Amino acid sequence: MNYFTHEALLRRRSLLGALAFGAFSVFWTTMAFLLSHAPYHYNDLTIGLFGLVGAAGALCANFAGRWADRRWTNSTTLVFATLVAASFATLWWGRHSLAMLIVGIVLLDVGVQGLQVTNQSLIYRLAPHARSRINSAYMVCYFIGGAVGSIIGSLTYEHMKWSGVCILGAVIGLVATFIALADSLNSTPHPSPAVTH
Repeated sequence: MNYFTHEALLRRRSLLGALAFGAFSVFWTTMAFLLSHAPYHYNDLTIGLFGLVGAAGALCANFAGRWADRRWTNSTTLVFATLVAASFATLWWGRHSLAMLIVGIVLLDVGVQGLQVTNQSLIYRLAPHARSRINSAYMVCYFIGGAVGSIIGSLTYEHMKWSGVCILGAVIGLVATFIALADSLNSTPHPSPAVTH
């Protein structure tokens, strides 16, 4: 069966994943532009090391998994989506402050990693016997979001510089937050049983 067509939860979670990875790509595509110019003037090696800062977000995956196992998925989705949006407020100040930039990177990565773990914990419950198909549908949407985020992030930086990038990322995060809020208010915390063949 076509799970993407029949499962509303898979479509919602795919959209949330696409938005999260889109916001992620908006930042990471344009970060090098910021750091290579004033006031930082960092070289390529130094800029590359910022990836280690982002790795801190992976540490939240274990906590997100535990919360998902306890079926706190609606609440955690809202928290992680809000972190994605809020991170860009911090990143805004990162244009002049290295400390704020680092804090913003950590918040963004925690939000994106947390959403990813929560999303996958839910969609995998839909049909344990068809995880590959479900994951394929989800990841196609996820990477489309990332590709679109990368493109519009670059265009935004070209025309509006870092301020525009932060506004764009915050808007994407806010859209994800509103979807998460609506989902928590209007849906049950558990996915419906999958339709069998």
